[in-house]
Amino acid sequence: MLRLAGPLVAAELGWMFMGVIDTVMVGHLPYSAEAIGAVSLGTVLFYMIALYGGGILLGLDTLVSQSFGRGDIEDCHHSLINSVYLVLVMTPILMGLVWFGIPLLPRFGVNPAVLALTTPFLKAVLWSTFPLLLYFAFRRYMQGMNLVKPIMFVLVSANLVNLAGNWVLIYGHWGFPALGVAGSGWATCISRGYMAVMLLAYILFYDWRHKTKLHGAEFGLDIGRIRELLRLGLPAATQMAIEIGILTLATVVIGRLQPAALAAHQIALNVSSVTYMVPLGVSSAAAVRVGQAIGRRDPAAASRAGWAAIALGLLFMSAAALSFILFPRYIVRVYSSDPEVMKIGVTLLAVAAIFQIFDGIQIVASGALRGAGETKIPMLTYGIAYWLIGLPFGYYLCFNRGWGATGVWAGLCFGLVLIGVILLFVWKQKVVQLTFQIDHYSAVKP
Repeated sequence: MLRLAGPLVAAELGWMFMGVIDTVMVGHLPYSAEAIGAVSLGTVLFYMIALYGGGILLGLDTLVSQSFGRGDIEDCHHSLINSVYLVLVMTPILMGLVWFGIPLLPRFGVNPAVLALTTPFLKAVLWSTFPLLLYFAFRRYMQGMNLVKPIMFVLVSANLVNLAGNWVLIYGHWGFPALGVAGSGWATCISRGYMAVMLLAYILFYDWRHKTKLHGAEFGLDIGRIRELLRLGLPAATQMAIEIGILTLATVVIGRLQPAALAAHQIALNVSSVTYMVPLGVSSAAAVRVGQAIGRRDPAAASRAGWAAIALGLLFMSAAALSFILFPRYIVRVYSSDPEVMKIGVTLLAVAAIFQIFDGIQIVASGALRGAGETKIPMLTYGIAYWLIGLPFGYYLCFNRGWGATGVWAGLCFGLVLIGVILLFVWKQKVVQLTFQIDHYSAVKP
């Protein structure tokens, strides 16, 4: 599990740091505040749409890993080829949603100076949709076949490509025009194109070296396989959208409070996002190993893989929670020394310490369930626990009980505890179900 999860964790961290690089690079422009605001807003708006398409491709985790587990490499190729067809269909739809949404931004009261920079940034980064979705498809195919080290290398090196692209295109080095914030968008396009091309190159190299017969695979469109990808991927994508949406709405609610509360919220959210990358990588490894074990019709191995992944996620997030409790002031001081921000930030980190544990459990359990082909229950659990219980409860604590930002976080924490407990129980039941199904199949198989 560690051999598989380690590179995937590094890849997730590499993915997150690409956004950090964009923010830092535009932050040195003369109009720093507006530039950072434009990149942050543009990135959120793009991801809300594009990552939904990427989430649909999570169905590859199930299909490729199970096919690989039963030794059917040809079927792995079949899923990859049809996922590319799906990408070709999704790309213009997702780009259109972003493109036609840009003129609506002034209606939401976005600061005119920030909006003037957000629009060219979004129009530039929009062209990265196709290579980004291809990267998602290639990555899921590769990790389903245990090819994870190249993914880590590509993500780490893509940060260098992005850094160089930002330096050249934002500030106009090497004879290029200084494009400002828009240059950061074009640098992002270049780095995502690099990611897709490099993964494709490795897939072709691996096929040539190991004679997996990808070049001789059936390239015809299979509506049934695409339907299967959508059946598995749409709930997983919706689950991602629910999580992103709830955090966005929580930020809007806290934005009604004093600026110090919003700053403390952003600090706690940023720190929690960094720690979240580790169980997120473990979650991908869990999906692969559980799927491969099911493909081999080995329910005991699937159970061990799932529980081992959950234990790893729990172990790391327990350590993260401990650091939030022991060193909250040191953590907040990295971002701000404002006394009011410090006071609220320390309290929010204490709440974050509680949900770290359950956050680790729920995301890894979701991955294990995805490997077993179960994506609807996590989606429904997220929707109910976050939107119907957690957020209303947090809103009540924030405004009716006077808890402020801490109330919002406490409500979301309660919802997250419910999600973790429910998905842990669902995984336990899924193991029993898998054992029965596979034993029954073995008994009736001629």
